[in-house]
Amino acid sequence: MTLVTALISAVVCGMGAAPARAAIFPLPDGDPFYSAPPNIGDYQPGDVVRSRTVAATGFPGATAYQLVYRSTNSADAPIAAVTTLLLPPGGGTRPLVSYQPFVNSLGLECAPSHALFDGGLQESPALNVLLGRGWAVAVPDHLGPVSAYGAAKLGGRLTLDGVRAVKRFAPAGLADAPVGLAGYSGGGMATGFAAAMAPEYAPELPIVGAAMGGVPVNIGKLALDVGANPSPLFGLGFAAAVGLEREYPGVMSLDANLNPAGWELRNRIANACTDQIIAAGANKSFTDYFYGGVSDVSDRQIAVLHENSLEIYPGVPRAPIYQWAGANDQVNPWLARDVAGRYCAAGDRVQFEIIPGADHGTAIAAGAAQAFNYLGDRFANLPAPSNC
Repeated sequence: MTLVTALISAVVCGMGAAPARAAIFPLPDGDPFYSAPPNIGDYQPGDVVRSRTVAATGFPGATAYQLVYRSTNSADAPIAAVTTLLLPPGGGTRPLVSYQPFVNSLGLECAPSHALFDGGLQESPALNVLLGRGWAVAVPDHLGPVSAYGAAKLGGRLTLDGVRAVKRFAPAGLADAPVGLAGYSGGGMATGFAAAMAPEYAPELPIVGAAMGGVPVNIGKLALDVGANPSPLFGLGFAAAVGLEREYPGVMSLDANLNPAGWELRNRIANACTDQIIAAGANKSFTDYFYGGVSDVSDRQIAVLHENSLEIYPGVPRAPIYQWAGANDQVNPWLARDVAGRYCAAGDRVQFEIIPGADHGTAIAAGAAQAFNYLGDRFANLPAPSNC
C-alpha cells in the first residue's frame, strides 16, 4: 500500500467548488439484513437492531455472528452499521479485540462482513491467531453504509459503537470483557480515532489497550508531501476522494473539478473492490482526471480533512497505545511519532516502535506479532510499557 501517498494526493487535489450534481453512491446491498429500519433513530448508539449467525468459513471451530447496530454518520444522522463477531471454541470470560482491517473499496460487497468469508480480506488469516489465543474478535464494516473510504473519524465512531453492540449482545457473553483495539494503515486510522474518541464518546467501554501501525495522521500534509506524481496505485487515491464525497456531499463534491475521464472513472469504480480500483487508475495522477490543483481546496474542505486527521483531532486516548511504523514508510512515520508525543505529554502511556528498513507494505507483518503480544499483556493486567 505505497498507494496511500497517491491516495491522499487525489483526495486533496480533486476537490472543487460547490456541487453541481449528487455524489456517486454505491448500489444498495442486495441482502435486506443490512437495511436500516424506519425507526433507526429510536435506537441508541450501539444498540443491536438485528442479528444472525453465519457460517464461519475460514475460521475453524469458531462461531460467527453478524450484528446490525445503530450508529451516527458525519452529519449526525442515525445510520445502521454492521459488525461481524467471531467467537473461539469454549466459553467463560474472554477478552474482546475489535480489529479494523484496511478496507480500500467503494462497493458494499467489499465490506469485511462479506470479505471475511469469501477470501477477499487479506488480513483474515491473522484473525485466527487472535482466536487461537481464546479471544473474541469483532470486525466492523468501518467504512459505513455508503462505503465512505477515507472518512476516518466515522470509522472511529463505527468501531466504538460496534464494540458497544457486541457487549450488549447477550448470546456472546461479552458484557464484562476487557477490550483491545487493533488495525493497520486505513484500519489504523479507524483504530486511532476510536482510541482518541473513546474518553468522550464511549467512556464506559473498558478499553485496556490499542495497537496500530502505519497510521496516516494528517492526510492533508501527506498530500502536500507527495505532490502529483503518477502511481500504480493512484486509483485508491481517487477512491478515497469519492469516499469523502459520499460522507460530506455538501462540501467535498468532485463535480466541479472532474474532467471527462474523471467522470468516467468515478462511475466505473463506484461499486468496485480494491483490485478493480487499482487496475482502473494504475500509473495515473490527478491531472489525468481533474482540473485544477491543491490551491483549489476551500476552507470548508480543509476543515473536513482536519476532521479526519488524528494530528488535528484534539482528543487524547486514555488507554495505553502500541504504535509502529516502518523507517522507510511512505506515510511519514515521524509525524506519527510527533502525535504519539502529544499523547505522552497529556499523560497517556505510548510505546512507539520504528521497524528498521521496512516500508508501508512490509511493516505490517513486522509489527503485528508485537502488537498482539502487547494486547495480551494488557489483558493480563501487566503494566503498560512506555518510551515517551
